[in-house]
Amino acid sequence: MLVKDAKKITDSLTGTSKMPGKSYSLPAWECQTGSKLWDNPTSPCFYCYAKKNNYVRYPAIKAAQYRRLDSLTNPLWVEAMVTQIKKMKFFRWHDAGDVQSADHMEKILEVARQTPDTKHWLPTQERPYLPDPEVVPDNMIIRLSAAKIDGSFGKAWTHGSSVVTDGSETCPSAKQGNQCLDCRACWSKDVVNVSYGKH
Repeated sequence: MLVKDAKKITDSLTGTSKMPGKSYSLPAWECQTGSKLWDNPTSPCFYCYAKKNNYVRYPAIKAAQYRRLDSLTNPLWVEAMVTQIKKMKFFRWHDAGDVQSADHMEKILEVARQTPDTKHWLPTQERPYLPDPEVVPDNMIIRLSAAKIDGSFGKAWTHGSSVVTDGSETCPSAKQGNQCLDCRACWSKDVVNVSYGKH
């Protein structure tokens, strides 16, 4: 499959100025758990960046996100994603949006299996769709997001992320121009939890 044909199936990947590599953006409005947390100011989802700024300023961005969402049922979706990702060193799933179903999660895992030279990072709030840790390929890390600010991701999963207000964040981006630069903690299975400062 050619990349141009793959993009017709999945729509394009997304670029973020902060991180290395590309990402894949879905509409935050369709987050299943996140939509239940939007009205709770103790949750990071209350401050969701993917429902403001450029995500809403440009209608074309939101339209593309919904095209990507619709593409998830395409039988060629896995092959199309593999075609676009396989030469990348790092990939982040969902700079906006989240996993939609157990089938969606399995498709993501299969993309990771078929791109062993790419390191995959998937942050998620969707606890019902977490797979058996034994089936997650070595080149992929799934980070369960803490549901509350200054909270823990709990013991339901092996790795996580959290948002903190006490200055204990481990993500260095705020001190380096909102850039990852040479930090790859989010993609590292050696780092159990990555904490981000609330902003």
